[in-house]
Amino acid sequence: MARILIVFSSVDGHTRSISEFIAARLRHAGHQVQVQSVDELPATPEDYDSLVVGASIRYGKYRPALLAFTQKHAGLLNSRPSAFFSVNLVARKPGRDTPATNPYVKKLLSQTRWRPAEAAVFAGKLDYPRYRPVDRWIIRLIMWMTGGPTAPASVRDFTDWQKVEAFAARIARLDPARIPPP
Repeated sequence: MARILIVFSSVDGHTRSISEFIAARLRHAGHQVQVQSVDELPATPEDYDSLVVGASIRYGKYRPALLAFTQKHAGLLNSRPSAFFSVNLVARKPGRDTPATNPYVKKLLSQTRWRPAEAAVFAGKLDYPRYRPVDRWIIRLIMWMTGGPTAPASVRDFTDWQKVEAFAARIARLDPARIPPP
């Protein structure tokens, strides 16, 4: 089975949770899986057969370390089976929950040479009590403008875990032999 590296970028920890969920499913399928924050990335991502990148959005942007990783390693990501998933609250709305319709995924993939074999978008988790006061205020304003929950004590996981499960199953079936050489 494949050696798979899952690199994630998370602000509040939900993308890490999704990454760990995917890793558990891949391990169950017989793969060796390492989960690593983009901030603590091993020096040799090229030692893996497949790469999965997961990233959250905060205030309409991916974190700079994630963008630097995808730009620096675009050739590597294209040379073997790779997958990308984005976690954002915009994806809680129908019509914004696929790679083709989510504005953040479309923008990221248009700004890089990377073309993942698989891509997905998952709605994130809203957790007002966990946010810093300024973040809580800004996110409540955004939720008010977009028709989401605004109660300061709200904690709501919008993630469709069956969709995450299906994405993990697609990753488990990625075949290194199908990826053309660069």
